[in-house]
Amino acid sequence: MNMKAKGSYSLSGRVALVTGAARGIGRATAVALASAGADVAINYQRSREAAEALANELCSLGVRTAPVQGDVAEPDQVRAMVDQAEEALGPINILVNNAGITRDGLVLRMSEEDFDAVIATSLRGAFLCSKAVARGMMKARAGSIINVSSVIGRRGNAGQANYAAAKAGLIGLTKSLARELGPRGVRVNAVAPGYVITDMTAELPDNMKEQILNNTPLGRLATPEDVAGVIAFLASPAAAYITGAVIPIDGGLGI
Repeated sequence: MNMKAKGSYSLSGRVALVTGAARGIGRATAVALASAGADVAINYQRSREAAEALANELCSLGVRTAPVQGDVAEPDQVRAMVDQAEEALGPINILVNNAGITRDGLVLRMSEEDFDAVIATSLRGAFLCSKAVARGMMKARAGSIINVSSVIGRRGNAGQANYAAAKAGLIGLTKSLARELGPRGVRVNAVAPGYVITDMTAELPDNMKEQILNNTPLGRLATPEDVAGVIAFLASPAAAYITGAVIPIDGGLGI
């Protein structure tokens, strides 16, 4: 959907930073925000070619872009990434904390390293990035932070204790930040996607996919664009009175 067609969804003049933007939900989100008129900083850690290709695609929409490399779990890299994005595009008005990894396994077999790695990227990364942009947003008395949680953070899932803990933590972080930053005009929300068609879900066994679809009232997996559209809405003036919300995008799986 071309968001520019809807005036209340216009993000012209805004600057967005999307973490983990080189593929999947992050990539679709960058496209949706750019389609609404926002300039977009594209964070990546290793996928330089994909980030640069996305930057070229977004430039064709008439917006400015800046690929910015950085590990969101490392404070120094986050600060450098934000500085680079703001030097290229201006003060960040929109932050989408999308970066995340999975290292699945049953708890009795899960290493401490695998648990810590998932928490570091998905939860610590969102904390560090939010902290890095919050001061500027508060001074401007405006801004929107959107955290990408998951239905797994709301329900739990066998074999994903680390992922579920990280995504549940994002919900708590969202609500706490909404209370802290709301008085200064900064909104903080989260989305909780169900199973989305990405590289990760492509590896699921057919019997597991069938089980998921049987438990999903809408009868299909989400596309990255399904999630990106809601994120773009939450970043827009149309959502000006929404903060502290966790929006499920799961086709009814979480009912």
